[in-house]
Amino acid sequence: MSLSGRVAFVTGASQGIGRACALKLATAGAAVAVAARNQDKLNELANEITAAGGKAAVFGLDVTDEEQIKTAIKAAIAQFGKVDILVNNAGITRDQLVMRLKRADWDAVLQTNLTSAYLCIQQVTSSMLKQRWGRIINIASVFGQMGQAGQANYSASKAGLIGLTMAVARELGSRNITCNAVAPGFIETPMTDVLSDEFKQNAAKQIPLGRVGSPADVANAVAFLASDEASYITGHVLSVNGGMLMG
Repeated sequence: MSLSGRVAFVTGASQGIGRACALKLATAGAAVAVAARNQDKLNELANEITAAGGKAAVFGLDVTDEEQIKTAIKAAIAQFGKVDILVNNAGITRDQLVMRLKRADWDAVLQTNLTSAYLCIQQVTSSMLKQRWGRIINIASVFGQMGQAGQANYSASKAGLIGLTMAVARELGSRNITCNAVAPGFIETPMTDVLSDEFKQNAAKQIPLGRVGSPADVANAVAFLASDEASYITGHVLSVNGGMLMG
């Protein structure tokens, strides 16, 4: 699955799934624009990619700021000449039972997880239309498919991403631009590190494959959807959940 000559823009790339996606895409040959708020971690990532012979550039980005999104993607296109692959990965949680969920926590999660994806898609579309080739990949979640108690805001944002994915796939498909979602299940990331070992063990028991996933498991799916091998797949939600949800 060679991505040689392609340029990818990855949000939330400083850690977890985003970092794994950037590394995988770079290994496949893509030049990678890595974007997140933590520039120190981004610099470490970019150095790792370049040390392995790849190409990477760092863009400090708070995805809740529309102007920062416009500036970062414009700068990436200026540096690399285009953006072929967009990975909308940036995401947060603000968990609480819905009856106690504060409006500010609802808004923060929707703005970060869903609105930012729409804004990023808007900014890369012209570049993709010009070359009549593009791959938009949104990182959703199994909880956007089945819901989760205490995560009404997170589940709604990820379900929204799935709807956005299908709408964009229909809009851009005639221009050879695909839009798909990857829906991870329980993945070992900094976001899940705060959970107790007991909770993780119980979660693993509910997964047919008997283990939690790794960021690399998700990155492998993203790299496939970004490749020419996936050229006839669009509007699809690829579940990477170890069998946690089927059907």
